[in-house]
Amino acid sequence: MARSGVIVVGDIHGEWAPLNALIAKKKPDIILQTGDFGFWPKWHNTRTIGTVRDGKKWDQYGLKPGDTKIYWCDGNHSDHWALKDLVKSGNLEIQPNVFYQPRGSILTLPDGRNVLFMGGADSIDKEHRKLGIDWFPDEVLTEADVYSVPDDSKIDIVISHTGTVDMCGALMKVLDPWKQQKNNDPSRLGLQFIFERFRPTFWYFGHFHMFMSGSIRGCHWTTLDMPQHVGRW
Repeated sequence: MARSGVIVVGDIHGEWAPLNALIAKKKPDIILQTGDFGFWPKWHNTRTIGTVRDGKKWDQYGLKPGDTKIYWCDGNHSDHWALKDLVKSGNLEIQPNVFYQPRGSILTLPDGRNVLFMGGADSIDKEHRKLGIDWFPDEVLTEADVYSVPDDSKIDIVISHTGTVDMCGALMKVLDPWKQQKNNDPSRLGLQFIFERFRPTFWYFGHFHMFMSGSIRGCHWTTLDMPQHVGRW
């Protein structure tokens, strides 16, 4: 079967089985992932791991990228302190063909288009989490993150975890009250600045665990679901 270019996927949360199945079926050259990938290296002494619920380890079969290259950004549910150590190490390949993309990093696709990664978002459930274990204040996008992208950069596609002020505003019309709290995230403001500064053609994000798309001033945006919902992830 011929390979099929680039696929963008939403939150994975370490649920590798459906991602492995997608890779085996579609055989993409590249996967771009929108955060909450499943990076919790301290939990099981591994580098790529999913969450544990009801005593069951979600990543029991492991991630199997094969020849597909996976590029992922951080979300709010990531070990951000471990990610900082990863960046300091200079080795962002957490396993063969699986690459962490820090905030402000730019990937050039084979067709010449530039993809900007700008992860991070606020957790609305942080009061139920523990500092340094499953919650990190570094999760929220900062001014330094936003200004890390050179002014003369040409950005065609943005991969982020949450959306801009305008994109999140469109989502508020269909979200339940619990998820509407995500509209208070200060990360939206930084992403709005990125949008105004670089005017990309496409923008993809996750975080809201639903599928929706729209267009704002020449940019087609899409927010993606997650595999657990059997939605358009």
